[in-house]
Amino acid sequence: MKNPDSTYHVMGLTRYVDDQDFPQRGLHCVVFFSPVAKGKVRKLDISRAAEVRGVDFILTARDIPGENQIGGIIEDEILMAEDEVDFVGMPMAAVYGRTEEAAREAVELIEVDIEEETPILDPREAYEKNELIAPVRTFTLGNTEEAIAGAAYVARGRAESGAQEHFYLETQATIATPTEEGNIFLSTGTQAPTSVQRCVAKVCGYPMNKIEVDVRRLGGAFGGKEDQANTWACFAALGAQKSGLPCRMVLRRSEDMLATGKRHPYSSDFTLALDREGKFLAYKAMFYQNAGAAADLSTSVLERTLFHATASYYVPHVHATAASCRTNITPNTAFRGFGGPQGMFVFEAAIREASRVSGISVEELQRKNLLKTGDLLSYGQIAENARAERCWDRALEKYELPKRMKAIDNQREKEKTSGKLERYGRGYALMPVCFGISFTTTFLNQARAHIHVYTDGSVGVSTGAVEMGQGVNHKIREIVSESFGIDGTHIKLESTNTTRVSNSSPTAASSGADFNGAAALMACEMIKERLFKYMASTLECKAEDLSLKDGRLYQKESPCEESWEDVVIQAYRARVQLSAEAHYSTPDLHFDKSTEKGHPFAYHTYGTAYFEAEVDRLLGTYRVEKAYVVHDLGRSINPLIDLGQVEGGMVQGIGWLTMEEMRYAESGRPLTATAGTYKMPDISSAPVDMKVEFLEDAYNDRAVKGSKAVGEPPFMYGIGAYWAIKRAAGTDFCSYTAPLTPERLMGETRGNRPD
Repeated sequence: MKNPDSTYHVMGLTRYVDDQDFPQRGLHCVVFFSPVAKGKVRKLDISRAAEVRGVDFILTARDIPGENQIGGIIEDEILMAEDEVDFVGMPMAAVYGRTEEAAREAVELIEVDIEEETPILDPREAYEKNELIAPVRTFTLGNTEEAIAGAAYVARGRAESGAQEHFYLETQATIATPTEEGNIFLSTGTQAPTSVQRCVAKVCGYPMNKIEVDVRRLGGAFGGKEDQANTWACFAALGAQKSGLPCRMVLRRSEDMLATGKRHPYSSDFTLALDREGKFLAYKAMFYQNAGAAADLSTSVLERTLFHATASYYVPHVHATAASCRTNITPNTAFRGFGGPQGMFVFEAAIREASRVSGISVEELQRKNLLKTGDLLSYGQIAENARAERCWDRALEKYELPKRMKAIDNQREKEKTSGKLERYGRGYALMPVCFGISFTTTFLNQARAHIHVYTDGSVGVSTGAVEMGQGVNHKIREIVSESFGIDGTHIKLESTNTTRVSNSSPTAASSGADFNGAAALMACEMIKERLFKYMASTLECKAEDLSLKDGRLYQKESPCEESWEDVVIQAYRARVQLSAEAHYSTPDLHFDKSTEKGHPFAYHTYGTAYFEAEVDRLLGTYRVEKAYVVHDLGRSINPLIDLGQVEGGMVQGIGWLTMEEMRYAESGRPLTATAGTYKMPDISSAPVDMKVEFLEDAYNDRAVKGSKAVGEPPFMYGIGAYWAIKRAAGTDFCSYTAPLTPERLMGETRGNRPD
């Protein structure tokens, strides 16, 4: 089945928010941002700006008709600054003009006087000053102190991981249109339509039923349009509410990078204890999360870090503590992996330090301690159907890795013996992944779907899933197609709309196809049950003997005279209901935050990636040569879509750990907040040789059609590229700091360079 979106993308016909026709009488919103990271507002003067020709009005915090509050989990984030500013890029005023040019001209004339204060940028400093978003949390298992005291080897160290800009191709965008009875229709780019609906209603002082949010598709998101989209939708809605006119709010790239949150940087301490054979005994970690100036989704991101603190390994004694620290940068937010990558990176650093201390190879430590079925995780869940060892062993066999690794080790030993370093060094690393699938906030694990079968046999499908390039709509189309036994061209996926599907969970946590696909399948089965019951009465057979495939009705294995269209029209004339709504909630999920124990995940997905990298030890530059993967997908609904997710996620992970660096001046002003100063991976940064195999015989009975989620887990493979580069440079046992930019690598290799 072909994905119709692909054709429209290639032809340039796909329409996003800013491609929509916008009336000439509509208003354009441009926001004035704080130029200061922390301070008291002494004066905000909009008088000159208000006089600009073409400007209808300017809104500040005092003009908000509802609440000046957009915080979700914790209500600590205001839409527009009042008496204080907390980060560079904090909105202070919104200008509404008949043209975007007029609004931008007015923004330049706004005057602000801020009594500047010293900002906090370091999460450890924030922690010392008790600047916390929420109380500190700790996951424990066993007795770590006793296990450490009796260990043969104890490794201690510190690891640092940086921020990451989402850099979706479509920037934050909303068009708000007032409708009858004072209602507002929002066409917006969000992963969480219900969150936008709730937030806009609060700011406008409306009940939620007066706000309709519609999402056709997103031009990328990666988590950056989950809660972060709320802000810009509010500005558009406020303009439409006040003026009675359509209002357009589309950020420029530089504005988007300045004012939206990133992946959370972490600073972490670790202790890993092991016995003489290399079995892990105990692990202690302290995670200092840089949340930014407000909570956003930080507490949930932090929680998932704790869930993945021991990565793909079994550790019988664990004490992992995490603090969400308030600083004066943009409130950080969800990003692919949602805290899991930060936790896994620290554990992989601990393994390298343990290898240095014990003399046992990294790969032996990894393989010896991989999770097995029945192992107890620190949060109380038992690993079920663990496939970590299967993926690891299959990767070694499939790609003949022992031979490759031995050749690189021999070259390294030759250099060590001769005392002469070659200019180009080669290194490798293996990266196992175990990632839990579900929202860790249990009530979010639900979805609804509406299916309409029309009298000509065509089908309309509405779910809460948001298509953002990951192929969720196409997967749902395939599920419906297979259930009804009809070609996918008969099926239309409607836009995601809060009026058609209410109270939807965000399309996040890699769960879009799991939840919404399951709900769609349930709705299809409800309609089929009615159709078969009716047709059984006309054909004088049993309903359970009927099926649909290849566009026809079948009785047992024999085709009937009736086509799909015949069945539909006959059922309609017999007044059989041809629509269904289904609700799916993931079973058996629970978690008690008072004890930090439960069963938060429906299942885990596993995989192993092998990387080879080459480093120019003279210049500090590098290239990832090979990336070979064995990935556990269950039974893939669409292997081609999933292959793209594995490859794309892995390259995005490589970018986070190698070149993507957010830097700030001491004043808190971001130094890398433009497309020209922020460095991202492109096609030349991707591994030269990429191979991906999906694990065979891996049916998953905890998700729709035996599949497994794919969006986030491959991101963590990128961590392996970091270690391959460090091994190639000969710095694999020092300075566990990411991203590993060429500049940083040059600093690490001083005294370890070729003549």
